[in-house]
Amino acid sequence: MAGAIWCVVEDDRKGTPKKVMAEVIGEAARLGGPVEAVWLTDKASEDGLRELGSWGATKVWLLENAAFAPYRSEVWAAALAELAAAQSPKAIFGPVTSRQREALARLAARLGVGIAADSVAFAMEGDRLVATRPVYAGKLLSKVTWAKQPWVATLRPNVFRPAESQAGKTAAVERPGVKIANAQMKFIERREELSTGLPELAEAEIVISGGRGMKGPENYVILENMGKVIGAAVGASRAAVDAGWRPHRFQIGQTGRTISPKLYMGFGVSGAIQHLAGMRTSKVIVAVNKDPEAPIFKIADYGIVADLFEVVPALTAEFKRLLEK
Repeated sequence: MAGAIWCVVEDDRKGTPKKVMAEVIGEAARLGGPVEAVWLTDKASEDGLRELGSWGATKVWLLENAAFAPYRSEVWAAALAELAAAQSPKAIFGPVTSRQREALARLAARLGVGIAADSVAFAMEGDRLVATRPVYAGKLLSKVTWAKQPWVATLRPNVFRPAESQAGKTAAVERPGVKIANAQMKFIERREELSTGLPELAEAEIVISGGRGMKGPENYVILENMGKVIGAAVGASRAAVDAGWRPHRFQIGQTGRTISPKLYMGFGVSGAIQHLAGMRTSKVIVAVNKDPEAPIFKIADYGIVADLFEVVPALTAEFKRLLEK
């Protein structure tokens, strides 16, 4: 409907919205709604539709088409732009993910409006929405607004208060007809996503990260073992990714994932500004590095100057002991 706040759904590619959508929908409702979800997918599940309703979406615009998988931003942006032109939402929100960073930027360009990327707070000032977002690699916070609607923004995960699930609350589902743009790119190789058995990096409440100090890809197993004990995601610095030790999807930083977990633990991470830009809003930061002058100690809440290959096994054993009590 005209004047609604749209929340573009991020799903797990298996028909289920990710939990970050509870944060996006919750913030949209706090700003005064009405809140509607827009779901572009090749296969939606009834459970997923019910979940969006339980989080507070009053309507789900379901765009279900095989052309939406695999994801290509030009296909998403064209469909969203056509629907937005027809329905006139006042705002379009999405979480900061690899897909939506790109798709919503393309959408804003198509609509001729600004985008507040990586937002960490919103406030209504009269009839204007004001967004707060980090600038200069997270060193400062900037407040921005829009010259015209719709207000397009991406929201940093683990920052906004999630909507509480309301059992039995449902959303009306509409299946609008939109023109599906021809994809300008196609995959010429297989796409394989290997599961680590650990939480997804951007949504995890605890994140463990390894840097150049890990010395090689084979040593990340000690971080994964710790992650399994405490339910943490395992990421990496750009230096480790550039060295080929970890895939890019695990990179934390300005050119990787932006995270805001309750607890971040960096092992052998020096704290280059590129990395700090992606994790400095973590609630508690723990750093372990042999170099007492490593920049990460300047923002760490707790620091240990020691060999990570001694610290990690000791911490893992202690976590096990505490959790077995």
